[in-house]
Amino acid sequence: MRRAADVEPMQRLLHRLGTPTIRRLLNIVSAGLVLIVGLLVARHFVESGWPIQRADARLVGLAAGLFLLAYAFKAFGWQRLFNGESRPQVLTLAAAGGAAAVGGIALPGRVDDLIRIAVVRRGHRSTIGAITLTLVVLGLIDTVALMPLASAAAVFVSTSALMRAALAVVAFCGIGAAAVVVALPKLGSIGCLKRFRVVHWLAEHSCRPTEAAKATAFVAVSWSLRALATFVLLQGLGISTSFALATGFLCAGAASAVLPVAPAGAATQAGAGAALLIASGVPTEQAVAFGIAAQALVIASGALFVVVFGGQLAGRRIRPALARVLTPNGA
Repeated sequence: MRRAADVEPMQRLLHRLGTPTIRRLLNIVSAGLVLIVGLLVARHFVESGWPIQRADARLVGLAAGLFLLAYAFKAFGWQRLFNGESRPQVLTLAAAGGAAAVGGIALPGRVDDLIRIAVVRRGHRSTIGAITLTLVVLGLIDTVALMPLASAAAVFVSTSALMRAALAVVAFCGIGAAAVVVALPKLGSIGCLKRFRVVHWLAEHSCRPTEAAKATAFVAVSWSLRALATFVLLQGLGISTSFALATGFLCAGAASAVLPVAPAGAATQAGAGAALLIASGVPTEQAVAFGIAAQALVIASGALFVVVFGGQLAGRRIRPALARVLTPNGA
């Protein structure tokens, strides 16, 4: 009973945030911000011109397909972090990631986690605490999976010393993140921590090391696919043919995502990636345009999963109604 009481404040907060009035207000504010940002971006490129010319549609399409696969593998990895008997569907988790990406257009950073929780709860009866824990562990596994990519970018990308240092920090953090993931299930056996209820809860709900290893493998494939998609997009937009630069762009954007608060998740990640491109010698206009284009593809790929998930939910509601209409009376 005491454990249930611990999560009641968070449940009450989410319940209040889920009221129709609050949802409508958030939708209006989000739509307004997206409209303002879109108009400012459109005005900029109308006045200055689009700096990336002669994009290869085939390579851009291939990059979009790779981003879609990356979402799927990330969802498979996230799924392994739930208990075996209560794992959400991969589509639900992919849609949660896609909805967070779409919300990142206008909403501040870290709000995307609330979006993920809301979408998963919509498609599966997982507890808020369990979803939150998987998100924390997923973030740690992201850092582990980025470690080899960040290390390679720090060594091979010709950029400023500050950018190299930032990439090295990302790589170094992967070691600590791996240690935390391994230690979580074992916290309950540490004598000085046994008296804390939260420690017992963490030990009980954390995934086993074997499942964490499987999740890490899926997430590593996801980040590798995103790096490949970024590389293909760089080629498709005629900017660079360097895979190391693509990984650097990706790691810079991922590192910016860990900021506690940011003006908008998508804008922050695109800006961080563009900053690395500029420091690597790419003209500013091209770097900014590429950051926008890459983030737009990521968001569009995620939106596709959201649409499919929404169709699935709508189908669940429509099918029983159709069955009642089509079933003869008295049958």
